Amino acid sequence: MKTIVSALLVICMTGLIFGCTPYHAQGVGTGAAVGGVSGALLDHSNPWRGGVIGGVIGAIVGATIAFIASRGGREAYYHDRPVEYYTNDRRGRYYAEPSGYDDRTRCKKIHERVWEDGRLIRDDIREVCEGQRYEPGY
Repeated sequence: MKTIVSALLVICMTGLIFGCTPYHAQGVGTGAAVGGVSGALLDHSNPWRGGVIGGVIGAIVGATIAFIASRGGREAYYHDRPVEYYTNDRRGRYYAEPSGYDDRTRCKKIHERVWEDGRLIRDDIREVCEGQRYEPGY
C-alpha cells in the first residue's frame, strides 16, 4: 500500500512541476495545503494518511477551479460579456465579467467571483492580455 501511495505521489508531483502554468500551480498549491491540513485533522487514527489523501484531493479540486477560472476569464475577454459556470449540483458558482481595458498594457481587467454553498470564497480582479504585455521597464 505504501508503494502505491508513494508512486501516486511522485506522479502527481511530476505533473504539477511540468504541467502547470503559474496560475494553475497557485490553485493546486492552495488546494493541496487546505486539503492536506483538513485530511490530517479529520483522520484521527492516522493523520499522515488523512493528510496525503486530503492533499491529493485538494490539489485536484484546486487545479479544477484554476482551470475553470482561467477558461472563464478568457471567454469573458474574447466575447466581452459576463460568463457564468455552475457545478452540476448548483453548490458552486463561478462568475467573470469584463471591468475595463488598459491601453498601456493592452489588457482587459476581468472581475472574477467564486461562490460555494452561497458563500463568496474568492473575489479577484485579473488581467487577461491580447498577446504580448507591454510594461515600462528600466
